[in-house]
Amino acid sequence: MIGRLDGLTSGSADWSGIHVVVAGLGVSGFAAADALHERGARVVAVDGGDPEVNTALGERARILDILGVDVRVGPEHVTGMPAGRVPDLVVTSPGWRPDQPLLLAAAQAEIPVWGEVELAWRMRAEVGPAPWLTITGTNGKTTTVEMLASMLRAAGLRATAAGNVGTPILEAVLHPQPYDVIAVELSSFQLHWSDSIAPYSSACLNVAPDHLDWHGSLEEYQRAKGKVYARTKVACVYNVQDPVTEQLVRDAEVQEGCRAIGFTLGTPALSMVGVVDDILADRAFVEQRKTSAAELATLDDVRGAAATLAPHNLANALAAAALARSYGVAPLAVRDGLRAFTPDPHRIADCGEVDGVRYVDDSKATNPHAAAASLHAFEHVVWIAGGLLKGADVDDLVRDAVGQLRGVVLIGADRARLAEALARHAPDVPVVEVSSTDTGVMETVVARAAELAQPGDVVLLAPAAASMDMFPNYGARGDAFAAAVARRAGSAGE
Repeated sequence: MIGRLDGLTSGSADWSGIHVVVAGLGVSGFAAADALHERGARVVAVDGGDPEVNTALGERARILDILGVDVRVGPEHVTGMPAGRVPDLVVTSPGWRPDQPLLLAAAQAEIPVWGEVELAWRMRAEVGPAPWLTITGTNGKTTTVEMLASMLRAAGLRATAAGNVGTPILEAVLHPQPYDVIAVELSSFQLHWSDSIAPYSSACLNVAPDHLDWHGSLEEYQRAKGKVYARTKVACVYNVQDPVTEQLVRDAEVQEGCRAIGFTLGTPALSMVGVVDDILADRAFVEQRKTSAAELATLDDVRGAAATLAPHNLANALAAAALARSYGVAPLAVRDGLRAFTPDPHRIADCGEVDGVRYVDDSKATNPHAAAASLHAFEHVVWIAGGLLKGADVDDLVRDAVGQLRGVVLIGADRARLAEALARHAPDVPVVEVSSTDTGVMETVVARAAELAQPGDVVLLAPAAASMDMFPNYGARGDAFAAAVARRAGSAGE
């Protein structure tokens, strides 16, 4: 059966009679089970959640059951391979770790395990499948993929952002109105379970320690990120300021003629995009690149309505521009795409000014690397940090941010580790610990931050940690911060 699986490489492939276990019924797992069942595969869909607690899971399970899929929900169904016929294939949701018992059982039985991204690649239309422009990185993936999609649409292409960004990649590749090109965000989890994707062009934005509990080591995490470059056709885009990304390009097995293209916040060298004065410049995709560059946009085009142009957002724009240019997008469309782009909430979002102090929500900064980028966007900061650090080391983050810190307010389960790092590296910086983990505590947090701030300062929520100890997700944490700021502004205006 493995030989037959190897032949499943196009939208016209025959899936009928193939026995597949779909592990996990999140958004991507549901899409995989539905697509496989529709194509005649014999699907068993399993999930360890409780449908009484997780209503979305219950609804997905109910729909698949109505369609005729064998659905098995509950913790007893994920402790090993489901009873019945041994499957030919397991399709796993990206969050399932390789050491999960069902996936271990598959590995021991030498049953192939694909992620839903691998499945989507193999289900693409046989005639004229949409090329993929793939993006990964520890931080900035979603912003970059959405900037890229905006540029592609500005060029008149039917394009979408899909993958880890929210829209399941299966939905994009199987859309009844085919796309011209797809901007694909890929997490390290998704890349781990992918082995045959051959992107048109690809990019790794940056690599910093994250998800080490899932991957087992920094080396394995970096290896997963590097898979984004494998089999790339036209351009491997890397971050000149992050040598790891360049090394991943050097190590990649790519298609003949594929080029390495750098993006830099400085002046671009040959085969790079970068910044000259206040201009985004392309010295990679112009005919006379040895002696000239093409103007793509200005810093104001990237800044948009934001009060601050954070360096990492400029880097995201340059990476997106490099990918767009590799696909033949004209400079004018790059500029128009940036002008049309609106960032998602909780990414260095201004929440207003009260008594001369700005309040900025970067709740999406859920790891030290993202928090560092956010902190260095401002001169003087009262930093709100803490949550679940996921095993991350925060010493370098604190050491490098000392010059920006006016004060710190710590929250969440792992706040003690941040407090210890601050005591070591920033003993003169005032630190306030808020011990309550109630979701309503943000009012107190903002009040204590305001006490530490001076006019001209920024109170910055950039937690460097996940939110689930106190909030359902980073969005809820950011919303609570913004609401507390709004109430403070209202009180100040009375």
